[in-house]
Amino acid sequence: MTEQAIRKVGFIGLGIMGRSMAANLVKAGFDVTVWNRTAARMQPLLEMGARGASSPRAVAEASEAVITIVTDSDDVEQVLFGPEGAAHGARPGTVVIDMSTISPERTRRMAARLAEKDVHMLDAPVTGGDVGARDGTLSIMVGGDEGVFRRCLPIFEAMGRHIVHVGPSGAGQTVKLCNQVIVALNLLAMGEGLAFAAKAGVDLEKMLSVVQKGAAGSWALDNLAPRVLRGDYAPGFMVKLQQKDLRLALEAAAGMNLPLLGTSLVQQLLRSVQAYGGDDDGTQAIVTALERVGNFRLRGSADERPRENK
Repeated sequence: MTEQAIRKVGFIGLGIMGRSMAANLVKAGFDVTVWNRTAARMQPLLEMGARGASSPRAVAEASEAVITIVTDSDDVEQVLFGPEGAAHGARPGTVVIDMSTISPERTRRMAARLAEKDVHMLDAPVTGGDVGARDGTLSIMVGGDEGVFRRCLPIFEAMGRHIVHVGPSGAGQTVKLCNQVIVALNLLAMGEGLAFAAKAGVDLEKMLSVVQKGAAGSWALDNLAPRVLRGDYAPGFMVKLQQKDLRLALEAAAGMNLPLLGTSLVQQLLRSVQAYGGDDDGTQAIVTALERVGNFRLRGSADERPRENK
């Protein structure tokens, strides 16, 4: 007998990514129930037709699948297993889909706890930034039982374009950390390329237009470098969240006795951004650390907001 399609989806966490992802589920016709720690962030979703809940537990009570997208491993554990956590409202057969970026090992432990209640868990972190979340074009890497993944595929298809089941529980988080290592090094490559061009005195826009189309092309060059040239450091993805992901990657690498030299360098450069008050800036603010190190300014990139060296 074929399992009935999931139509009732809960959504916990309405930050930069989550609010757009939840909106796309509503637009796709799912019956969506939302909760966010800051209740005001639920209002735009309620106006679209979603229902609000008073707690993660209440979200689970109203849902067949519950999506979480919060900041770190402790936050996922709290919204699932805290006093009003979703695990307490989930019925047997419910699917928890964690789309945060967290520790693979912690993910496996949480999946085992949920399995004791006959609740399934998929780890399904995403990449594609705020633009991908808004446009429904995210890449989604999913770990967990393949049969459960296939049952949830229509949910993923409402939010993303490239969706791959990558292995058992924790594999989604591991692949996401691979992504974040590569993203970090692309950030550095973008910043150093712009720095080299600025110091050499060539036209930055013309340089960018050429290298974007060749072997140096990358998502960072297409989406972040133009923001740098406009002096736009508004976050698509915040420095502090990138730092959290790099911490997770470096912790996992340490457990494998694997040196990640470039990743460590990017973490230190972003720490300099944080030291000057840039926690909530977009990750393109790595160029401000390079400007300080190299004693130069990128034309058009000067950030005139006062900075406090913390």
